This record gives sequence, C-alpha cells and structure tokens, in this order.
Amino acid sequence: MATKIKYNKIFINNEFVDGVNKKYFATINPATEEKICDIAEGEKEDIDVAVEAARAAFSRKSEWRQLSASERGKLIYKLADLIDQHKTEIATLESLDNGKPYLVSLNEDIPFAVSVLRYFAGLADKYHGKTLPADGEVFSLTRKEPVGVVGQIIPWNYPLVMAAWKLGPALATGCTIVLKPAEQTPLSALYTAALSKQAGFPKGVINVVPGYGHTAGAALALHPHVEKVAFTGSTEVGKKILQYSGQSNLKNVSLELGGKSPLVIFDDVNVNEAVQIAHDAIFANHGQNCCAGSRTFVHAKIYDEFVKKSTELAKARKVGDPFRECTQQGPQIFGPVQSILKFETMDEVIERANNTEYGLAAGILTKDINKALEFAQAVRAGSIWVNAYDMLAPQTPFGGFKGSGMGRELGPDALNEYLENKTITIKVPSTH
Repeated sequence: MATKIKYNKIFINNEFVDGVNKKYFATINPATEEKICDIAEGEKEDIDVAVEAARAAFSRKSEWRQLSASERGKLIYKLADLIDQHKTEIATLESLDNGKPYLVSLNEDIPFAVSVLRYFAGLADKYHGKTLPADGEVFSLTRKEPVGVVGQIIPWNYPLVMAAWKLGPALATGCTIVLKPAEQTPLSALYTAALSKQAGFPKGVINVVPGYGHTAGAALALHPHVEKVAFTGSTEVGKKILQYSGQSNLKNVSLELGGKSPLVIFDDVNVNEAVQIAHDAIFANHGQNCCAGSRTFVHAKIYDEFVKKSTELAKARKVGDPFRECTQQGPQIFGPVQSILKFETMDEVIERANNTEYGLAAGILTKDINKALEFAQAVRAGSIWVNAYDMLAPQTPFGGFKGSGMGRELGPDALNEYLENKTITIKVPSTH
C-alpha cells in the first residue's frame, strides 16, 4: 500500500532536521520487505543536541516552566485530539511500519493511545505535596517537582501506544523529553512529534531522535544531563540501562521488560469461553506482546477438550495482508507459541506459575472467588486478571516484579516516576 511519508527526519526544537552526520537508514514494511522510506539516523551528536534543547526548555524561566499545571493539561488534550483527528493516516503508518492489521491500529491502538493522553492531561493539576506535623517549632511541607530532562526509549510492538504511555506522565508533570523510537518503527512517533508542534508545545519540550539502540539509545541512557530514563523492551537491554545509570549520573530508571506470563484455567469454567480468552491472550498483536499469556495451565479434567478446541481455533486464524479486513495475523518478527500445560491442584499451579525469572502478568479463569483471590495474592506479578486477560486501562498501573522490570506506567503511580519529592521546613516563632 503506497503512502506519502511526510516526516522522516529528527525532530528537535519543533523542527525536523537532518542528523549531524547526515546519515539515513531504511524503515522496512515487514509485510512486503520493501523500503517505506529513509529515516534520518540519530547518533550521539544528535542526542547531545536534543538534550540541550530539552534542558533549555526546562530552564527555570522558560515558557514551558512558566505554564500552570492546568495549561499543561490543555496542551496534552490538544495533542490527544489531533492524534484522534489524524487517526486514519497514523493507523496507516503504524501498520505499514509494524505489520499489524490496519483495523487493529485504527480501532484499538490509536483509541487507547488517545485515552492514555487524555487521562494524564486530566491528572496534570491533580498531584500535590503534603503538609507535615513535624516535631519542633517548624512548619514542614513537601513539594512535587518534575525530575527534569527525561530520555524515553520505546519498542516496536506497540509504537504509538508506548509513545503515549511515556509522553503522558512526563508532560503532565512538567518534564521535557528526548524520545527514541524503535529503529524498526519510527513513523508514528515522528508524526506525533509534528502534531505536538501544531498543538502548541513550546520548543524543546518534545524531541524525537530515531536511531539504533547501541548508538542513539546508549547515548541517551549515558547522558549526564538526562535525569531519568524510561525504557520498554527486553530484560537484557534493561540491565544495560541500569548499568548506564551507574556509569553516568545515577539517573532515575523505570523499566517495563519481558514476561513469561501464566494463564491458569480451572475446570469450573465454560470451556469455549476459556479457549477464546486463552487464544486472545497469546495471539493478540501476533503474540508480540510482553505480557502475552504464553504459559496456559489447564486443569486435568478439561485438558484434552481444551487442547482440541484451542488447536482448531489456532488453525482457523487468518494470516495475510495487514490491510485486508479479514486479516488477523500479519507478518512476524517473533510469533505466538501457546504452551498448554496440565495441572491438578492450586498449590501445584501457583508454584509453577511463580517458577520463572519474570513477573509481569498472570491470569486465572474460575467461577470460585476464593480460588481467584488465593491465586491473585500468591502469584508474584504486577498485573493479575481474573476471568479475563490483558485488560489494560489508562487508570490501572502496569509494570513488573522480578526480571520484568521496575516502576509503573499508567494510573496515578506513573506520575511518581517523573517527580522528585522536595521537603521544605520553615522555622516559626515560638508561641510561648
């Protein structure tokens, strides 16, 4: 499907520019393996320029820092509205670049990204510090302040959604941003950057530098003037991000990493409904989902029936051109593997569910509320879904235990990842 690419350069200070070294790389349509266009390749020198732009935008008397919290919220609302208004073009870019079905991009990913931005727009003036009953003749309070310049590194599997997850809380709290999209899928982030200028964000608040992880990404994570890095991707790279923090300025780090998530199905469920939930848990987004339900534990009493019906449903899945309405599965980068495992007791399945280095998500299907609560309390994962799977909302915090990361995205908790907590203590005259 041919489409004209409007934005293929680095976005700094509200302008699209070539990289310092004038390099370009190709972004490829995974469905056809043909080049979509050439993208300006950001490297360390470009990260340096972008960080300086973000630092200037964060300076004490800058236009951005002088805005009230409610005014920041209005700008985020405008950006969300513009994404919604341009959703057909953005969905086309998303599916060209990523390979996911166009109708999924249009009807699922973009609405979710818009809802996330609107949620954080509404939170921009709703976080605050506290007054404290400190001992002594003092008046003490805390103040929530933006951490500063933040580096944000997003993956290729949900390009626009992951950009919204990162941009929303950072902008709501008053930070400035250098965002590096995945080299495989830079188009929607660059389009969003153009819309941010149209929305009225001041220069330097949002900067987007496409490039490779080992060059642009590493330079961002190592930069001494970046105060925080938010990364979504593999556990292997997440460990490097932590190392880079220690090697540079001990910058704050939040990580949303991989998973090997269990979905446990008891024998009191409707088997047909359970088969569909488990199918969607692993096959959604082609299985290219960090919290995919890749370990399906099924009670021994319904195991054989479940396997038979799951196999039939998987075979019926329609693979093809992402721009055909009937397509459920486009091209893979990596694919879904549904491991269906038999279990008999709750104690057994809890032990097996926890027997992994990861702890991103888990699900349980049962009509027994006591079983559901026992499972939800015992399994070490950041999100537990009962009689559903992968039910995310802007209001619900998302993140992992163990090797699945640290920190939270979405929900009010996400704001804390971008805030410093300052204590102010004032000596007051004695009343004696």
